[in-house]
Amino acid sequence: MATVRERPTTPEDAVALMKRIAVHGSGFSRFAGVEPLACWQGYSELLLDLRPDLTQHHGFAHGAVVGMMADNACAWAASSVAGDVVTASYTINFLAAAKGERLRAKGFVLKAGKRQVVCRAEVWSETEGAAPVLAAVAQATVTPLG
Repeated sequence: MATVRERPTTPEDAVALMKRIAVHGSGFSRFAGVEPLACWQGYSELLLDLRPDLTQHHGFAHGAVVGMMADNACAWAASSVAGDVVTASYTINFLAAAKGERLRAKGFVLKAGKRQVVCRAEVWSETEGAAPVLAAVAQATVTPLG
């Protein structure tokens, strides 16, 4: 199986690599339907159409789904500067109910070191015709495997 060690040379190649490895190679991300939009130079962005099977009893995105989006955004941003990675830890703060048509997560590398990459993520809930709502923020420590 391919790994993120395959250093893409363009933003488009990076998105294609993330689709192949991080989505198709991950049962949960594949099941959820995560769509990478960007993964380049310490930044990532991903989208998820909300379906009823991804919600909790109030109809909001389940916290585990919001957490997955934050975790993936951090790990994918980290992988764009450090290669193959795994998340060592993350802390998430839920700020508003994640309700709407889709979730958009954005990941940002704050500091990349040899042994760890510290990242921040924002998870936004979106509905057509309405202003996006910041549903959660997270900070993660991500460990390079290479």
